Amino acid sequence: MDHQPELTFKVATEPWEFEQVHRLNYTTFVEEIPQHSPNPNRVLVDKLLAQSTCFICLDGSRLVGMVTVCGQRPFSLDAKLPDLDSYLPPSSRPCEVRLLAIQKEYRGAQILGGLLVCLIRHCRDAGYTVGLISAAASQQRLYRHLGFVPFGPLLGTVRVPFQGMYITWETLAKSAQGLGTRSQGFPLPSPP
Repeated sequence: MDHQPELTFKVATEPWEFEQVHRLNYTTFVEEIPQHSPNPNRVLVDKLLAQSTCFICLDGSRLVGMVTVCGQRPFSLDAKLPDLDSYLPPSSRPCEVRLLAIQKEYRGAQILGGLLVCLIRHCRDAGYTVGLISAAASQQRLYRHLGFVPFGPLLGTVRVPFQGMYITWETLAKSAQGLGTRSQGFPLPSPP
């Protein structure tokens, strides 16, 4: 990056923000992690986006990072893993965290930490106790470092395998703290 970013973290609400969400979704999950087929428009609209909350990071008016959370079942993992709840901690209230993506030139602790703080606040306020993800096998090291726990068999395809994983907000808050979010102006919420 040639400039000092002016970062804003918020919930996506504007049409121009969602246009950029669809493009970053395409770049990440078609070109980088070839989970979906290419298309000439270079746009990928996620099928669960309409029932999700999408947190974004903007540098000015440019989308540089995003993550979504969906609390409405069925999750994408429900379709991939029969009896999903049997893999989760007892009495958990899950949500599904999806579409974590950061523009390559912006990857680092600052943007990841800011998105995680938004996610933790929202999920705690909504009463979810665990977050579920389908982690690309190539990214499992990152997710394990953050504290995610793998469960069930590998999913996806031979070309693009995924691992179901979950995390509690307390564990994720500790990991986000380790990313230096307090010093970057993103105070973490207190545990419930």
